[in-house]
Amino acid sequence: MTRRLRPGEQELWDRVAKSTDRMDRTTTFLTDGDVTPKEPPAKVKPAPKPGFTIKPFSIGSNPQTAQRTPVLRAPQPPNMDAKAYGKLARGKLRPEARMDLHGMTLSQAQPELVNFVLRSHQAGLRLVLVITGKGEGPGERGPIPYQRGILRRQVPHWLTQAPLGPLILDVVPAAPRHGGNGALYVYLRRNR
Repeated sequence: MTRRLRPGEQELWDRVAKSTDRMDRTTTFLTDGDVTPKEPPAKVKPAPKPGFTIKPFSIGSNPQTAQRTPVLRAPQPPNMDAKAYGKLARGKLRPEARMDLHGMTLSQAQPELVNFVLRSHQAGLRLVLVITGKGEGPGERGPIPYQRGILRRQVPHWLTQAPLGPLILDVVPAAPRHGGNGALYVYLRRNR
């Protein structure tokens, strides 16, 4: 609730309002009291980054046409024999051992995976199957998005790091009959 001006205050306000002029927005005041007109700043467009263009967007158009296109990485060539890789990718090779990580936490799964791969390599096995699972179902979605399948994302990183990295020739997503996106073929180097 605002207070109304008393008659004396209203009279004073009216006198002040009559004695002032509307201020020009381009005027700046210097420290010594002088008034100088200020030039409006020139609008400068930033230089576009090389290799990046923004497509024009208008209201009602499809937003997917105005978004940046993702940078696609070239697929890396396999580290193993091309013929064996083709059979492996099609699911024609049979894994000699398998490990299921379903229901394990990260702290439980990593040592189990390391021991399994080390034992498999010592035994002279060449192809093993590691089942990570696809992750929890969508369940209850809250306001914060989350990613599914922590093991599915983490296991390939573990397989490239020491002590497992030097023992492994290639890691390939499994064929649908061996688990599809929820499993990985791990092709081991020969035991020498």
